[in-house]
Amino acid sequence: MKRLFLKDIAKELNVSKTTVSLVLNNKGDENKISQDTQQRILAYAKEHNYVPNQLARGLSRGKSETIGLIIPNISDVFYARIAGFIERQAKGLGYTVIFSSSYEDPQKEGELIKSMLDRQVDGLIVASTQKNQSEIDALKNINFPFVLIDRHYPDRETDYVIVDNFEGTKKATEHLIDQGRNKIGFVTLKPGLEVMQQRLVGYQDALINAGIKPDKNHVSEVSRENFMEEMGLEIKKLVESSSSVDAIVFSTHYLAAAGLRELKRLNVEVPKEVAVVSFDELNAFDLTDPPITSITQPASEIGRQAVDILMDKMEGKTNGSIERILETKLTIRKSCGVA
Repeated sequence: MKRLFLKDIAKELNVSKTTVSLVLNNKGDENKISQDTQQRILAYAKEHNYVPNQLARGLSRGKSETIGLIIPNISDVFYARIAGFIERQAKGLGYTVIFSSSYEDPQKEGELIKSMLDRQVDGLIVASTQKNQSEIDALKNINFPFVLIDRHYPDRETDYVIVDNFEGTKKATEHLIDQGRNKIGFVTLKPGLEVMQQRLVGYQDALINAGIKPDKNHVSEVSRENFMEEMGLEIKKLVESSSSVDAIVFSTHYLAAAGLRELKRLNVEVPKEVAVVSFDELNAFDLTDPPITSITQPASEIGRQAVDILMDKMEGKTNGSIERILETKLTIRKSCGVA
């Protein structure tokens, strides 16, 4: 079906395009357009299923009624959850969300920010690669409304919503210690993201507080690009070396999934031989045998607060930076040896 435009209605009814626009935006009376003309325009638009151009309408009021959302990967279950909550929250406020994935590429992230600005979005929500400080500074310098989620730049004052990564892994490690585990491994990504560093420090802090000396041989790092291939060697080192572990904390859900596959391949029994905890979770973690203990992040609250802060910024309701650090929750399942 051919889309109907304002000019088409104007031509068919022999009136001006401006007249059609005013009537369809409920401004006919105040502009003294006759009732007969208004009724003809409204009836014709309804009969032909006219759909207004939201972007054009928004721009006429100085707004596009769109929000840009840049995340590392929309297929990642954690970011997909956040994106879904942001979309629903924004829709309820009359905004459309434009999604893009940076795939942890700082150059692509920079290009996406520029593209979003070119599309005249009203604001941005970004889970940054943490390697684009100049782009963040540029947004601040032009007073463009944006909120960082999941990651932020610690030495920059910006609006952000993150979780307490340090406390999350600290509590998980403390729980393992309480269960009698004292040779706890940690599998994480190679250095780059501050959130991963905070999770590592939380794990180490729990060990030190319990009088357990951190063992560098119990910390394994894999690359984001090749973690599936590298995981086999790292798990083998953790469970088959002279200083083998009796528990493993994985710094992300996808590392946990890959690690569990390797433990199964090596016939290592979970939790009898090795207890397992994952930072964040997959939907299947409560269905596996055994179900996997997880550090759960409040995805819905991250999305809700990010949109609320952005709206306040776009409407000029707040001054200064708004910083929110949300708590995680340890969801205990049988992979730690307890129900």
